[in-house]
Amino acid sequence: MKQTKIVATIGPTSSTPEIIEELIKTGVDVFRLNFSHGNYEIHKQNIINIRKISQKLDKHVAIMGDLQGPKIRITKFINDKIILINGQEFILDVDYKELGNNEIVGVTYPELIKDVKVNDILILDDGKITLLVNKIVENKIFCTVTQGGELSNNKGINKLGGGLTAPALTIKDFADIEFASNLEMDYLAISFVKDATDIALARKLLASHKSNASIIAKIERVEAITNMEQIICAADGLMVARGDLAIEVGDAQVPALQKKLIKVARRKHKLSIVATQMLESMITSPVPTRAEISDIANAVLDGTDAVMLSAETASGHYPIAAVAAMARTCIEAEKNREITLDLDFVGQKFNYINQAIAMSALFSAYHLQAKAIIALTTSGKTALWLSRVNSGIPIFAITSSIFATQKMALYKDVRPIFMPSEAVTTTELLEQTREFLLNNGMINIGDTVLITMGEHLHEIGGSNTMKIIKY
Repeated sequence: MKQTKIVATIGPTSSTPEIIEELIKTGVDVFRLNFSHGNYEIHKQNIINIRKISQKLDKHVAIMGDLQGPKIRITKFINDKIILINGQEFILDVDYKELGNNEIVGVTYPELIKDVKVNDILILDDGKITLLVNKIVENKIFCTVTQGGELSNNKGINKLGGGLTAPALTIKDFADIEFASNLEMDYLAISFVKDATDIALARKLLASHKSNASIIAKIERVEAITNMEQIICAADGLMVARGDLAIEVGDAQVPALQKKLIKVARRKHKLSIVATQMLESMITSPVPTRAEISDIANAVLDGTDAVMLSAETASGHYPIAAVAAMARTCIEAEKNREITLDLDFVGQKFNYINQAIAMSALFSAYHLQAKAIIALTTSGKTALWLSRVNSGIPIFAITSSIFATQKMALYKDVRPIFMPSEAVTTTELLEQTREFLLNNGMINIGDTVLITMGEHLHEIGGSNTMKIIKY
């Protein structure tokens, strides 16, 4: 059973019911809806299809909305694109309203004029074009092209080293948060987070729309690296968004930062996702490169909860093959994950009862070589605690809440199971669970399992009991 979860971006090549079904069968656990593309009608239909098909397959998947954030872009050109030559002068004008040419183009973000200074390096189109700022006169930024090439309409602008002051949430994001709330999305990814206040604002907006979506902070700014501890504490998880992050800090720094971010997320008991270009070649190729396979495997070995596909499944030619390649790589890498459970407990302090119960179950199950850990949960919180430490033992999270099963689809090592129950006593619930597990082939007679549960049934956060049972 694959333990690391796969996030797949849904798009033009993956939005038919037939492809969605194959993607789920092949190993997708979370579908990402990219609010930088498409419209509400398309997103709504995708959500309807995902929910309907996952129910048909009895496979619980989560849906994540990914906010666009403050994309700072150039405007358009007379002929849609230009060719820039190394050494030539090129002007970015925040007030320019006409179509651009080989000498000048407009910018969608007026504050850029205040955010840059002489000798800053501006990076356009994800690093394909670089400009050196020479002088700033009124609303014009005069630059020298240091890396030329083709530049087309609406390409993004980054500043090497960070420092752009654009807020993480835009007016468009406010509307997208309301839409995500109304459609009951499970996760919301916040782009270009700078500090914990961005997370607090997003959480406040979700609460105002009565949404309990979990927040994933996308780490892609220099400021986010500086403030990573406070951001991770404020959010429910993080995404190592390696595209924009590499542009701001330099690509050579990203591998070490990825490892550090995953490590900090695990230490803070939060979720982590590794994203961007994981199988980039499979946008046009039916097979991955060996380097891409190693990239995925290293993320798994570092302990990430999930690995993500973007254009590979959204617009690529081989979305199902990409998921299959990622799934088999995860399974092989998981066979070699180092189990350091005893070391993970050194110096640990447990702040919550359900956390203490979860850690006790992990420790006991590992040393008893139990077949599985069974979390009888209402909200999924105990299952989240269980997934923070690698024990090598399967975790079955059983709940009567369909919303909890969807949320738990992103938790590493956890298999969410929906089991409706009208049990009024713990004895009845344990017997129902036993029959369910045996009838579905999840355990066998003679297996030892660890069960976590609450004495008061259906109470959120009420897990206070651990049982060791031999069936």
